[in-house]
Amino acid sequence: METRFALSIAPMLDLTDRHFRYFARLLSKEILLYTEMVTANAILHNKPERLLEYNKEEHPIALQLAGSSPRDLAECAKIGEDFGYDEINLNCGCPSERVQSGSFGACLMREPNLVAECVAAMQNAVKIPVSVKTRIGIDNDDSWEFFLNFVESIAETGCKYFIIHARKAWLKGLSPKENRTIPPLNYETVYRLKETHPDWNVVLNGGVKNLDEAKEILQKVDGVMIGRAAYETPWILADESCVRMDIVEKYRPYAEQQIKRGVPSHMVFKPLIGLFHGVPNAKKYRMMLNKLVPPTTLL
Repeated sequence: METRFALSIAPMLDLTDRHFRYFARLLSKEILLYTEMVTANAILHNKPERLLEYNKEEHPIALQLAGSSPRDLAECAKIGEDFGYDEINLNCGCPSERVQSGSFGACLMREPNLVAECVAAMQNAVKIPVSVKTRIGIDNDDSWEFFLNFVESIAETGCKYFIIHARKAWLKGLSPKENRTIPPLNYETVYRLKETHPDWNVVLNGGVKNLDEAKEILQKVDGVMIGRAAYETPWILADESCVRMDIVEKYRPYAEQQIKRGVPSHMVFKPLIGLFHGVPNAKKYRMMLNKLVPPTTLL
């Protein structure tokens, strides 16, 4: 089985926008980037370019969709392919109440047949890979049998590319932020899935903080997806040849271009805030960026 990408950055709302993705690509050419989650309804009822436009330098890049209508998701997958995305991903892991009210995200784990219909429709609509990002369970439905039934139902469509957030989700009582930290990590469930289905492409997500951890995990699965650590301490992604101030200088022409287009400067420069994390005299660099970014973003 061909492994697509050993390392990827998780789709994160309000974080993995096009500015962060451009910045991340300057750090590494080897990672797969994901958009923020985009709902099918938003694409179909707005101008797609407003939501889907990106910079050609971001490739390889995957579009993450959220929805529960096979027809709508298929149409959006085709739109994404036409925009040039390299992969379409279906979100079956977000636990927020807003997502639940739209009947998509993590609550779809209780509807494996519907998810299979969605994935089949998406695969029939595009020629690029279709993947599914999910949790290992929801609420008290957290047994191995429940999880395995969900992913195997999807795999019957021919999709064998799964990104697994190695925590279950609580749909009530925990915020999305708490759902990223309170349910305990269970890497063994993800490892067991790979052992059970060695021909699948299995990517582990959740709690990975650096590339040393990722290398250990890659002994047992095909890929590792890094979330908050990639945003808060982005230097962990950097290729060996990178120099921090060189990255800033390479980012400068892009930033100037975006600001000329009317993008607020704090949105453009926000991704750079974590670049100097842990560096001696880092405060000096943050003060430099502070001239361009409102102080409230420097938390």
